[in-house]
Amino acid sequence: MKGKKKRRPVLRAIALGLIVALAAATIVFTRLGGFGTGDSADPTELAAYAGTIEDISLPDGARIIALGEATHGNVEFQRLKLDVFKLLVERYGVRGFALEGDYGGCERVNRYIHGGDGTASEAAAAIGFAIYRTDEMAELVSYMRRYNEGAAEGDDLRFYGFDMQRYRYSLGYLMEACAALGVDSSDLSRLVDDGGWNAAYDVPARAAAITRLKSGLADEGASAEALHLADALLQYCELQGAQNAAIELRDRLMAENVLWIAERERESGRDRVFVSGHNGHVARWGSYDSMGRLLANAIDDGYYVIGTDFYRTRCNLPRPARGERTNQVFYSRDPLAKAAKTAGMDTCWLDFAKASASPELSELTSRYIFMGNLGESYAWIMRLLPPSYRMFQPPATLYDGMIIVAEATPTVILGED
Repeated sequence: MKGKKKRRPVLRAIALGLIVALAAATIVFTRLGGFGTGDSADPTELAAYAGTIEDISLPDGARIIALGEATHGNVEFQRLKLDVFKLLVERYGVRGFALEGDYGGCERVNRYIHGGDGTASEAAAAIGFAIYRTDEMAELVSYMRRYNEGAAEGDDLRFYGFDMQRYRYSLGYLMEACAALGVDSSDLSRLVDDGGWNAAYDVPARAAAITRLKSGLADEGASAEALHLADALLQYCELQGAQNAAIELRDRLMAENVLWIAERERESGRDRVFVSGHNGHVARWGSYDSMGRLLANAIDDGYYVIGTDFYRTRCNLPRPARGERTNQVFYSRDPLAKAAKTAGMDTCWLDFAKASASPELSELTSRYIFMGNLGESYAWIMRLLPPSYRMFQPPATLYDGMIIVAEATPTVILGED
């Protein structure tokens, strides 16, 4: 009996400690976003300032116009690429489209929209990522091809990629450029096996061969596009050896590529180019050297960025552990998105400069709030940790405005095994 009495205070202390710890964890978890959909902005106030895609208006100095995606796996965010691009083509004379995709793979698309063989879906598949093997991307590619069929000389649309995570098409087109200029490519050919890298040679050996080949092309007066194929492959090699620094390196290289694309467009007489990628890349992050932040630093007000968000998404995501894709439901906890849903606005555009006239909206867009931020992966732990699929940032710091989709539906990936 005495032993039990002695244990009671200890058990009470442990129980009290657990209660305190649970309460503290609950408070912290709630502050980190918690479960549920969170608070809402005033729907009437949002409706008074929100508009449609047609209401997007660019400042005179905008040179690089970027559109972000809150997710890669929703139909609506993929369709927005075409909707916004059409507006920029018709109203602002934009002719260049740059995508978060492999440079060489996107060159395959560029050749297709200029009369190349195959289909729009086959061209889109060459970009190299499953997220682009969709009807929505094929529709964008088809629009660009139709436009070019009736375009006057020099008024054609062009399709670029600013990523470097794939190499096959860049490698193939580089070898093609060498053959056209009579540049000996045997030094590189020996590193290739059936269109891919020969595992017997390491990354430094590949980079050295590409560097020598680029020098030979430059000596023969190769085009800027041919030389950039070599640069894209060198970037790929650099990324392979980056390890822990790969995320920031990739964004830095993508920013360099976008600036290169913008310069190509400028040399063709076009002052503006349209860029599309994930929100995390195009946003002007305050604490992270994202592609968007680097571009904003490079051209200041010349960088205009449109973010996106959802109230609710049923998103198509890969589940790496099972080798399959899955459709999963998430909520952003964004008070602006919740207000849009309540107001019955399926898709709306909020210009932050215009919204600054509203005290409530100005305060909301200027302070830290939760927004949806799904990448290209799904794991069950995301259910237990909602902050893992949300970003906590001030919207007006990241973007010039935002397109909100109330209910986002999943893409269908074509050609799945």
